[in-house]
Amino acid sequence: MTSNLEAQLLALRQEGEQAIAAADTLERLEELRVSYLGKKGQLGALLRSMGQMSAEERPKIGAIANTVKESLQDSLDKQRTALETAQIQAQLEAETLDVTMPGIFSPQGRIHPLNGIIDRALDIFVGMGYTVAQGPEMETDYYNFEALNTPPDHPARDMQDTFYLPDGNLLRTHTSSVQIRYMETEEPPIRVVAPGRVYRRDNVDATHSAVFHQIELLAIDEGLTFTDLKGTIKVFLQAIFGDLPIRFRASYFPFTEPSAEVDLQWNGRWLEVMGCGMVDPNVLKSVGYDPEIYTGFAAGFGVERFAMVLHQMDDIRRLYASDLRFLRQF
Repeated sequence: MTSNLEAQLLALRQEGEQAIAAADTLERLEELRVSYLGKKGQLGALLRSMGQMSAEERPKIGAIANTVKESLQDSLDKQRTALETAQIQAQLEAETLDVTMPGIFSPQGRIHPLNGIIDRALDIFVGMGYTVAQGPEMETDYYNFEALNTPPDHPARDMQDTFYLPDGNLLRTHTSSVQIRYMETEEPPIRVVAPGRVYRRDNVDATHSAVFHQIELLAIDEGLTFTDLKGTIKVFLQAIFGDLPIRFRASYFPFTEPSAEVDLQWNGRWLEVMGCGMVDPNVLKSVGYDPEIYTGFAAGFGVERFAMVLHQMDDIRRLYASDLRFLRQF
């Protein structure tokens, strides 16, 4: 019985080592491991017959069985290492990069001149403590006109100046409507800057577009004066254009009183660049602020205007033509 089982164990080792050496995939190697050394494997099946042996015979067969198991396990480990190394080598050869080949060129994108101006302006105002706010481009008459102290007979409400929609709403003519929405949800003091796209019924030419971009700012607090407005605008314009002469001219806007146009001396001539003023008390009342306690100022400018001045453009339509020959300059 002992010699027969010993012969079977040695034959199993020889057969197993040959099969393992012939395994050409890791999957096949795993199948062989289960077949020989698994719980229901061939080695285990032979060892179950040891129960019929005497106590003197078992240690000898047990020692042989351990030698067979260790030998098979060693063969499995060596073959697994060899197969894994071959697999990695094959992958490296398949993925070899020929560094002498020309690379694939991906052109780097550029910031559009309008986005560049918006980013610069917002950085300046955020640095002065302002919060950026946005609102819908399709607005109601209330937010675009009525809450901003613009009466029904004001020319801006004429269909020749504003795009009205079939449902009675309109495309906003300025981002001032964002200020109203913001004031309705926030309590003073507030500092807010509102960038965005606006729409007006203009005939398109070198300096006019029916769709353009505005940035407006609003500050509401106790004791704000026109001096605060002038100082804020001066800091902003000098950060954008440099230390150039600035002047304020009296003007009119429905939602500010007093109001002013801001001019900048650029290349030896005065350019109108912004509109501004102290917030009209009626606007404060419309959002529930007490004009006896709070005052505020507002200002706004066209992004396209700044871009054309800073980049010396001759035609506003260049900003919308998506001509890469033009845009690659920025």
